[in-house]
Amino acid sequence: MHNKLDIIIIGAGPIGLAAGIEAKRKGLRYVILDKGCLVNSIFNYPLNMTFFSTADRLEIGGIPFTSVNAKPRRAEALEYYRRVAEAEQLHVNLFEEVTGVVTQENGDYQVLTSKGAYTTVHIIVAIGFYGIPNLLHVPGEELPKVRHYYFDPHYFYKQKVLVVGANNSSADVALETWRKGAEVTMVVREPTLGRIKYWTKPDLENRIEEGSIKAYFQAGITEIREHEVDIETLDGIVTIKNDFVMAMTGYQPDFSFLEKIGVQLTNDYKRYPLYNRETMETNMKNVFLAGVICGGMDTHVWFIENSREHATLIVDHIAAKETAGA
Repeated sequence: MHNKLDIIIIGAGPIGLAAGIEAKRKGLRYVILDKGCLVNSIFNYPLNMTFFSTADRLEIGGIPFTSVNAKPRRAEALEYYRRVAEAEQLHVNLFEEVTGVVTQENGDYQVLTSKGAYTTVHIIVAIGFYGIPNLLHVPGEELPKVRHYYFDPHYFYKQKVLVVGANNSSADVALETWRKGAEVTMVVREPTLGRIKYWTKPDLENRIEEGSIKAYFQAGITEIREHEVDIETLDGIVTIKNDFVMAMTGYQPDFSFLEKIGVQLTNDYKRYPLYNRETMETNMKNVFLAGVICGGMDTHVWFIENSREHATLIVDHIAAKETAGA
């Protein structure tokens, strides 16, 4: 590999891989860096997770994604993206965390990592949002029984499980753990359930209506203790026995990383990064954003299916500049 790269792509998720494919096809020198495994966010999804999107909407690089199900599952997605990386022979360095970005006098960037350093002209930041959970900010949240990630329902057999939240992940956790023998209670801040996959929502509504799953609406946790949880409801404080609290309250991008490398964010709660929507270039020259990171705290705006085009848009822009001798 040459001493200086054309592009360093930070993040080996689907959009980062898509950018790598485009860079390779344009003959650009690149490397993809990730602090975790390949498509790390998808790896950390629940074991039985089903995508809302159909397989064709998850494809990258024009490589077909065939699935035995109408909507692919986590295991199929892992297989697909791994095979794409292998078939395209992408330059992917895994478990190599980017620790800093230094602007050099000539405008190039030195990218520092846990394993070394690279010099590059352009940077594409394609990190996801699954690494930092939104906290409850209540006493007792630090207890080991409080989980912000969920993997396998078997673990919760015969346990009293409190699920916080009202969207897809909350619905999946509540239904899956209940079906594996857990006693499930839900705490929902809003008066109704939220954005839930259309094939899941009626199932959960029926379980709540029949009393199989207890749900407190317009409610919130006020304190978590080793064997109990206090819930503030419309009728006052309710204390229930509890073994595990599953806080499915969503996740947020690593804003501190963006700020550390120099990308500007809005000062409001949304923390939108500043970038040119036509080129995806940030306030930093030759530093681009791709994927879900573009939405700030609005993590439901960008998905694989509608941000795949970021990879093509950015790399086409870079390739055009290189051709023009910029």
